[in-house]
Amino acid sequence: MTEQSLENKACGFTAIIGAPNAGKSTLVNALVGAKVSIVTHKVQTTRFNVRGVLIEDASQVVLVDTPGIFSPKRALDRAMVQAAWNGAAEADLIVHLIDAPAFARVLNNAAAKPQDKKAFEDVGRIIEGLKKHELRADLALNKIDQLEKEELFILAKHFEETGCYNNTFMISASRGFGLKELKTALAEAMPAGPWHYPEDQIADLPSRLLAAEITREKLMLRVHEELPYAASVETETWEEHRNGSVRIGQVIFVQRESQRKIVLGKGGQVIKAIGAAARHELSEMLDRQVHLFLHVKVRENWSHDRAHLALFGLEIE
Repeated sequence: MTEQSLENKACGFTAIIGAPNAGKSTLVNALVGAKVSIVTHKVQTTRFNVRGVLIEDASQVVLVDTPGIFSPKRALDRAMVQAAWNGAAEADLIVHLIDAPAFARVLNNAAAKPQDKKAFEDVGRIIEGLKKHELRADLALNKIDQLEKEELFILAKHFEETGCYNNTFMISASRGFGLKELKTALAEAMPAGPWHYPEDQIADLPSRLLAAEITREKLMLRVHEELPYAASVETETWEEHRNGSVRIGQVIFVQRESQRKIVLGKGGQVIKAIGAAARHELSEMLDRQVHLFLHVKVRENWSHDRAHLALFGLEIE
């Protein structure tokens, strides 16, 4: 990019909010063009605000992938929801991402699944939150490839009547539909000013935290049914070697001994598979050899441990 093209630089923050599993992390990764946020099929995968950096023309858009907004029951849940609203309040622009097919099934009294109804309720809760905090957002209807045009028109009209949205975008984050138009709109909405990050930086996430998130993703994908939300991963050691490789030591915290046995697996097979998958992805992301060592410990109250949650930028009441 030439100096002349950067004379009118712009830079700002865009918060991506939505119900759990609406596709926020998938959208952020697609807009950035690289993986900056972990993605699984489970709800509430993202636990804290993750920043991805999008450059479009002379604009740098810092995308804030927020935790899903839902009805919190635990201290950790409340901290996650508060982190999402904080990210929204501090941003220059808010994009409310909605799983359009799931919402449409409930709105049309079709064969809605229990998770569809939950998502429908969470969307209503977000609309109430936007009104309460006096915030306006852009609307992004996701997974449009699964709906007919008439259904999309009905959805758009439904949300327009809430009075909470400025613009509506029809997209499919996983298939790339509508992302060019969304990128252009985000770039044009950013305030004038210098860029916050170097041109080649795609994320604002410390290496230790990134490594922990990658391992947590592999853990959730491997034992998602047996270990819903009872695990956390912390990078304890990070040693740089002269040959360019890195030795990473991590601890997987669970809440009960029975969960520790699940993560370990018979003969240690499960933890070995998790480690191998995490090590492979980290080696590719860091472009260097990674030696990854995992340990599993029982810490019953990790989800209420202020010091542990502070590592991820979460605060509990």
